[in-house]
Amino acid sequence: LLTVMSYDRFIAICHPLHYTVIMNPVLCGLLVLISWLIGALNSLLQSLLALRLSFCTVLEIPHFFCEFKDVIQLACSNTFLNNVMMYFAIGLFGGGPFTGICYSYSKIVFSICGISSARGKYKAFSTCASHLSVVSLFYCTGLGGYLSSAATHGSHSSETACVMYTVVTPMLNPFICSLRNKDIKRFLRRFFGMAAVKGPIVLGLKKCQLLQQSNH
Repeated sequence: LLTVMSYDRFIAICHPLHYTVIMNPVLCGLLVLISWLIGALNSLLQSLLALRLSFCTVLEIPHFFCEFKDVIQLACSNTFLNNVMMYFAIGLFGGGPFTGICYSYSKIVFSICGISSARGKYKAFSTCASHLSVVSLFYCTGLGGYLSSAATHGSHSSETACVMYTVVTPMLNPFICSLRNKDIKRFLRRFFGMAAVKGPIVLGLKKCQLLQQSNH
């Protein structure tokens, strides 16, 4: 999905006149469907491979959820095939999309450098800021989680990093990607403005109540 979003940014900046034709609803739906199918098929394949394993008596996973790499570490049987498929999937579905994202942004940067006005450059860069922040957060925490767990098995830093990329990052995605939406900005300004006004009103009512109580 992050790669699909980078492709959307690439079309919007490098081919703005053809954006509505290329990124039509059919193509958008197809790209999202392919992303979901790849994730579901990969999970199904890894789960089927795990069913052939025999596990030891100690079944406590030192993690906050059933991370696949931690599950197969508890197996007593040979896990060579599982490890090969796991790292192959990580390289294919982790490295492949990252390569696509880097390629898209290399084209975007090259196209932005050709823009003459500073305002146009700023507008193009700001279009990509939210997506780049989500990509950085996801890949940095994901990579940190796997590297720290490989160095020290069951460490709290690994659990924290995995919580970041499995829970926190997906929760932040809608918020980060909506910051450029004018309706969202208008709502936030109105919300914080009402909160700022409501504070003095509440304090004033409390003072009036205290004065009435003291008079009685």
